[in-house]
Amino acid sequence: MAFKGLDWRAVFTAGLSAALLGALFGPACADDALKLTELSPNGADACFGHVYDAAHLKAHPKQKVARIFFYYGHDPVSRTNEEPAHSDTSYNGFVTTTVRGAEAPQWAGGWCNHQSEDGKSGAIHCGMDCDRTLASLKVDDKGRLILSDLQPDIYLDADSEEELGTAEYTRQALGSEDDNFRLDPMPAATCKAEFARIDPIDPALGSPLRERLKPDQAFCYGHDYDAAHLASHPNQLTQSIRVFRGPVELASFASGGDAANWPDGADIAVSVTTREKSGKVTQTYSCQGEANQWRCAASSKMSNFSCDIAQKEIFLKRGANGTMMLANPNSSLAVVDLCSKAADGKTKSDDKVYRLEAMPQSACAP
Repeated sequence: MAFKGLDWRAVFTAGLSAALLGALFGPACADDALKLTELSPNGADACFGHVYDAAHLKAHPKQKVARIFFYYGHDPVSRTNEEPAHSDTSYNGFVTTTVRGAEAPQWAGGWCNHQSEDGKSGAIHCGMDCDRTLASLKVDDKGRLILSDLQPDIYLDADSEEELGTAEYTRQALGSEDDNFRLDPMPAATCKAEFARIDPIDPALGSPLRERLKPDQAFCYGHDYDAAHLASHPNQLTQSIRVFRGPVELASFASGGDAANWPDGADIAVSVTTREKSGKVTQTYSCQGEANQWRCAASSKMSNFSCDIAQKEIFLKRGANGTMMLANPNSSLAVVDLCSKAADGKTKSDDKVYRLEAMPQSACAP
């Protein structure tokens, strides 16, 4: 459940490494929210939290969490995002923690319900996607929230230990004493301010891509790298890059897309010229809005390649002052033949993150 030197994960998730951002939908319905009266007797959003002082952390060296807050209610995280306007995350429980030495918190969201058959009594369990546990909750006689069953890998993918290796998993996971927290009731505004620390709004970013780029609108973004840049980045293959929607992509969405769900189902094309090739390589991707970015999977439509490339992905995000950011974490940009062995591993060159400027449509012509 996570988006994980320029670290593309840091650029594109800014602390949202908890829930991957793709897993924002749960089985709970919006109408079921705010009905746990133990947490919220009056049905209002409820906040609980604790900030540990230096003395406590010194006495508990295996506790990584220095700040922890639990919010029960409406989504305190999503602000301007790329998901379709009518999307309902369905989450009603949100936890955010800041570990020692970290500048920003991480967060995860889920849905909380009583574990009894009637759903009205018993322990409160908060689940996450993929049948994972967010936390177990109960309120003591002083109104404090006891939060337990917080999993060490709450901000990591389900199979992250095998993928990362024991040492790196241990470094990224929570500590062995990061559980059984007693959180004090606080004003809802306190939790909202804490969650706002995750990804502070940058006014230079402007409106999301889904608002700037309309379903029936062609666009062209790109960058041409000069000799000086390439000389200072010897590991960068990309000489020229374009990201665009033209007549073909517009026609594809017009015939089968749903404007109400924009940008889900939007086709984009990416063309790359490398310093090693004289011709362009073009790849089509099909996108969906996911948190603060477009997640785009390589498509067989209008592709130069014939293998199964559905797992090859890129990510688009609004950049400052009208630019567009493109992240290519796993060799999924058409710098190389996506069917070749060279495309199997992580991108090891400088061809990971691009800042693209708006260009006239003629700059993206075939």
